[in-house]
Amino acid sequence: MIEMYGIPNCTTVKKAQSWLDERGIAYRFHDFKKDGVPVARLDAWLAALGWEALLNRRGTTWRQLDEATRAAVVDAASARALMLARPSVIRRPVVEWGDGRITVGFDPDDWPLPR
Repeated sequence: MIEMYGIPNCTTVKKAQSWLDERGIAYRFHDFKKDGVPVARLDAWLAALGWEALLNRRGTTWRQLDEATRAAVVDAASARALMLARPSVIRRPVVEWGDGRITVGFDPDDWPLPR
């Protein structure tokens, strides 16, 4: 089963969900706002993808942070702490594919079809 993590009102998440729906691909959605960020999953994503790939520095949440908070994010530990405190700074969607692959963000040309 595919697990998609994100925020339901995120435009990119909506596009990704539509892409999966149009192809009849089943998935479960985990809402960061309602259900929080699963700590064990975040640690796995950080290990697989790196903190810089997961941190959304282009989003509204990042831009609204004060300069000191942004400047303090310098490594995986500081990024992890911010992501747990403010899940909206996690780039979306994070997808765990049935075969163990993990992707972040959505680009229909780069998204793998499930095997």
